[in-house]
Amino acid sequence: MIPFEYVRPTATKAALDAARNGAMFIAGGTNLVDLMKRGVSAPQKLVDINQLPFKKIEETAAGLHIGALALNSEVAEHPLVKNKYPLLAAALNAGASAQLRNMATVGGNMMQRTRCTYFYDTSMPCNKRVPGSGCGAMQGYNRMHAIFGTSEKCIAVHPSDMCVALTALNATVSVSSLKGNRTIAFGDFHRLPGNNPEKDNVLQTGELITGVDIPAGNFNRNTAYIKIRDRASYAFALVSVAAALELNGNTIKSARLAMGGVAHKPWRLTDAEKFLAGKTANENTFQQAATLSMQSAKSFGGNDFKLKLTPVTIVEALKKATGNV
Repeated sequence: MIPFEYVRPTATKAALDAARNGAMFIAGGTNLVDLMKRGVSAPQKLVDINQLPFKKIEETAAGLHIGALALNSEVAEHPLVKNKYPLLAAALNAGASAQLRNMATVGGNMMQRTRCTYFYDTSMPCNKRVPGSGCGAMQGYNRMHAIFGTSEKCIAVHPSDMCVALTALNATVSVSSLKGNRTIAFGDFHRLPGNNPEKDNVLQTGELITGVDIPAGNFNRNTAYIKIRDRASYAFALVSVAAALELNGNTIKSARLAMGGVAHKPWRLTDAEKFLAGKTANENTFQQAATLSMQSAKSFGGNDFKLKLTPVTIVEALKKATGNV
């Protein structure tokens, strides 16, 4: 690790003032410290934001507000989340280990970077780490990699479980900077690789995540989060599905579907959602929705199995959400 400056401001403006000239914000640090140790990231300054007032989890007139510094474990076990947003609780509990969930913050979870082997190995080519150096995974080991939204520059996947659920729940992100505040739709926060895979999200220089808001809705009864991984104890998703349905008897009034482990960002299945609306909740309907979801899928050899695993997981999540397992 290279030498770096460390500051711990107690006010938001002071933190934003400090976020200049190669500085990075740090809270739980569960991913950033790893990247620094491996030489992937080398910030000149770390701005510790743990003293800032962004830890609340509270109900609002519009839904639920979660501060960016709320711990993953606290969010997952909060009564409001468990009762009204169980999809988020399930996704959080599927992520990482209990020890990491006790350290990781909501904002930090959003900012974590891919676990692609080529991104972490500084001796290998990676356009995300060194733009223009190539994508080692394209013709290399790509078992964990994306089948949706890829580009010739990058086929890495976003590693978060929490972000998949927040995408499905139509959450929004609040950010602050010295220029002011703005709100970003959660589904727009993370980026596809395109020609600039080094850019994981749409944050501008000096912007700080302050919180996440989830709108109130009727997705607290028929939900499921299924995560297929190599080992249950602690592993990133090969494929994950967040499913939430609003039912009227056996008819689907509306649906929310998002996936993890398959794209550079949480992958929203909007076409399948539209298809499911008004349909009868049964396995045939679910299989049609899954088939529709796969139209743009493309594999790269090592991850060919995801073309079969993905639709099966979508169907299973929808069956579990309706209690028809």
